[in-house]
Amino acid sequence: MLVSAGPTREFVDPVRFLSNRSTGRMGFAVARAGVEAGHEVALVCGPVSIEPPSGLFALDNVVSARDMLAALEARLEWCDILVMTAAVADFRPEAPAARKIRKGEMPECLRLVPNPDILAALAPRKGDRVFVGFAAETGDAVDSAASKMRRKGLDMIVANDVTRPGAGFAVDTNEAAILTPDAPPQALPLMPKIELARIIVDRAARLADARRRP
Repeated sequence: MLVSAGPTREFVDPVRFLSNRSTGRMGFAVARAGVEAGHEVALVCGPVSIEPPSGLFALDNVVSARDMLAALEARLEWCDILVMTAAVADFRPEAPAARKIRKGEMPECLRLVPNPDILAALAPRKGDRVFVGFAAETGDAVDSAASKMRRKGLDMIVANDVTRPGAGFAVDTNEAAILTPDAPPQALPLMPKIELARIIVDRAARLADARRRP
């Protein structure tokens, strides 16, 4: 099982960067649940300040979206399940400065360019692997997640509204819905992230087992 977690950072200069509020808690919970279930788990992790779970097969620490893509590409052939919980920055500065931009030098506009779409980049090598995505939304999370699942050819996606109390970033609980292409969304109540992670890992493993049957 290959799991991505945490945010990515896209540097404006050697001091400043663009990022997001992800702490890695949900991804670390998925990795821990995978280890508990007896899977070999490789974790690709952006910059976080929490300790990774014990018992990992491998841990790759990365910084930028392009770093994360490279690490996942290197590990993909090894895995049968990819769980993409990382909150990857969609954009990066086009031309990061080589030295700190002083206050009076900061341009009025910062030109951004798109980062690689990691799931789209990995899709041609998907084969029989199970791909699980996450959709952290504000508002109608289920509809947005369903659209993302179809566009990216995912086998499962986990949707949550990060504005709901206890279901956003930097907390140990989550409230989510699990979507698959051939079933109605399964809405789950607020629960510890490790409990949600165990449900996700169990569902993904069942899908992987079904594909291995003759």
